[in-house]
Amino acid sequence: MVTTAPSAELVSTNPATGAEIARVAITSPEALNATVDRARHAFHHSGWKSLLPHKRALVLHAIADGLAAEKEALARLQMQDNGKPLGECRGMVESAIGTFRYYAGVCETLETDVTPARGDYVSFTVLEPFGVVAAITPWNSPLMNDATKVAPALAAGNAVILKPSEDSPLLAPELARIARAAGLPQDLLQVVQGRGADVGAALVAHPGVRMISFTGGTVSGRAIARVAGDRLVPAALELGGKSPHVVFADADRVHAVAAVVAGIFGSAGQSCVAGSRLFIEQSIYHEVLTQVVERAMHLRVAPPDAEGVEMGPLASFHHRERVAQFVDRARAEGGRVLCGGAVPTGPQYEGGAYYLPTVIDGLGPDAVSCQEEAFGPVLVALPFKDEADLIAQANGTAFGLACGIWTESFKRAWRVGRALEAGSVWINTYKQSVTSTPFGGFKNSGIGREKGIDGLKLYAQVKSMYFGLHEQPLAVAK
Repeated sequence: MVTTAPSAELVSTNPATGAEIARVAITSPEALNATVDRARHAFHHSGWKSLLPHKRALVLHAIADGLAAEKEALARLQMQDNGKPLGECRGMVESAIGTFRYYAGVCETLETDVTPARGDYVSFTVLEPFGVVAAITPWNSPLMNDATKVAPALAAGNAVILKPSEDSPLLAPELARIARAAGLPQDLLQVVQGRGADVGAALVAHPGVRMISFTGGTVSGRAIARVAGDRLVPAALELGGKSPHVVFADADRVHAVAAVVAGIFGSAGQSCVAGSRLFIEQSIYHEVLTQVVERAMHLRVAPPDAEGVEMGPLASFHHRERVAQFVDRARAEGGRVLCGGAVPTGPQYEGGAYYLPTVIDGLGPDAVSCQEEAFGPVLVALPFKDEADLIAQANGTAFGLACGIWTESFKRAWRVGRALEAGSVWINTYKQSVTSTPFGGFKNSGIGREKGIDGLKLYAQVKSMYFGLHEQPLAVAK
């Protein structure tokens, strides 16, 4: 939906070239109210919430089919909208397809509980949808994140209002269009557009919204939690990270170095689980760090549709400025920039929001640059003496989203993996994610778990039901 009023539109800019792609109308307060009203009406009157689960599953499968039929076009649209390499964008579409198929399966087969009776009755549980769910997604992986929220929320019987980031507004309307064509009842999935501070805040505060699901920064997450607390509505929050990636002296160095580089420079570091703090055992610190720097310096930074591209531009120019300021602050704190730390030069980078893969050492674990999230291609390296030193340093942030551990010792991996405060622990691998496994964080990295069977239950409320079996009328007192 295009508008000519500059104050009422978002501009989508291709971060690889700086060229304008599209203009999208910002949802006005009146339009937001109407959207919520339509969603409530659809929830109560479309028949979706009472539709038998296997019939709901058919619609979810049809949405997956629709996404698959447009896979290449969707991947290229995402590439233009947020700058990810084309191959990665294709993987994001595949992930969205798989998410809808997975929750179709969960929807059809999910069982609830017959609970142990302690009297003359049969007791059991059922799951009921909340009603209208507000799903607010970030700019780094639009379609994948949209599917992670929309598929289970619909599977649970809800209506969904999806608000994508103002920096990547183009994929959400496509998902809504495909869902409608697949047979999802009218207005069960709608999209609102605008900035988080206005449209997002109004959506979260709207009395017609009965559940909130948000992925994004911790500051915004706290603000949403305050509103949800005042309104007494549930909120699922998947927030930031400063994930430790640990290499012990007995690790397979080849695999460890490759994973460290992929874990921070994949997606140009614009991932909540990016391994942005590298902890290397002291005895091998310089050797491993040298290998990581060497690999980082030779990564192919190129336009996202270039052959063999390993890292494309950052998602926006203002985000690149934020990352550059992060590196400048690390320098001011005494950090040594071992590679990168600058905008690349050359004809292919002109006009784009590119930034070089950056590795920094020489900082203590309490430095601001080791505590706050850059959300970009910036790796901070720190040595550790032993397990106790590692655990103290790695747990010494407000975040607890993910971590990686490289060691050939099963017992060490178990000890350290249990001791680290993180929602996901990868041992001799990194950044693996599957729709069937719960995902979320400890501490300031969030509340609740998406994905897996729990990812559907997140969007439902438990109702306990009792069927009386007593032969005699109930007495006032026994």
